[in-house]
Amino acid sequence: MNLAKEAFAPLRASLHHLVIGSPDPTALAGFYAGAMGLELVSGEDRLLAAGPDRRLQFVEGHKKSLNLAGYAVEAASDITVIRRRCAALGVAVYDHADPMFQPGAVLVVDPDGNRIAFGLGRDTTASGQGVKDGLTARLQHVVVASPDAAALSRFYQEAFGFLVSDEVFDEAGALRTTFLRCSSEHHSFAVFQAHEAWFDHHCYEAGDWGLIRDWGDRFASLDLPIQWGPGRHGPGNNLFLFIHDLDGNWLEISAELEIVAPDRPAGVWRHEQKTLNKWGSAPLRS
Repeated sequence: MNLAKEAFAPLRASLHHLVIGSPDPTALAGFYAGAMGLELVSGEDRLLAAGPDRRLQFVEGHKKSLNLAGYAVEAASDITVIRRRCAALGVAVYDHADPMFQPGAVLVVDPDGNRIAFGLGRDTTASGQGVKDGLTARLQHVVVASPDAAALSRFYQEAFGFLVSDEVFDEAGALRTTFLRCSSEHHSFAVFQAHEAWFDHHCYEAGDWGLIRDWGDRFASLDLPIQWGPGRHGPGNNLFLFIHDLDGNWLEISAELEIVAPDRPAGVWRHEQKTLNKWGSAPLRS
């Protein structure tokens, strides 16, 4: 792929919803409804756990599998640009009927088989209430692992118009991690180099450090132990904590994610634990 970057404007979008696969989608949906304080709604072939700014669907599938990531674009013209970008690359674009999106959404399958949809968002909170405890946390980014992170990163830049905020390289100069953005926030998508493709984690932006504390207290009240954190990432400079869901998926609560200027050059980081956590230890996926 060698698409001229000047041919199209960068993508303007935000992560809107995820569809997560599970051998027991009913149990997993119930977990998220309880842990995240969401309303649970049954559909024909999936369950929806939804609240203000966070929407998850659950379908039958393999454990720890991402069925789809849906990004809400700012305008219908953004979808037109994605169609043109993909056409220039010879990448198939499919019409995508999705109750989370208004008519006209599209679906693309990336080189690792991840299904990525783009559309104009629709508010699908069941009764307009959603969060039962008042804690805020907006669905903000999703992260995957790939056997070829460099190729997958190029695909998201060229096919969709994502921009690189930071990259992590090992001592040999090989790319290990890329953080990609489609708005002013540091990243809405990231990819780690690994021995195979998998769904690594998804994240909710709480807003400030005090809410990291409050989410930690909430998880403690539900006997959900913190698996990693609190800490501070290098790329993005955000505070974080992680728990596991019933299937072993990582669930991150973040705060104070970096806001990136449009002309900010991509940062370069070393592949080491301090990059992923300035305050202490970190799992290096590769």
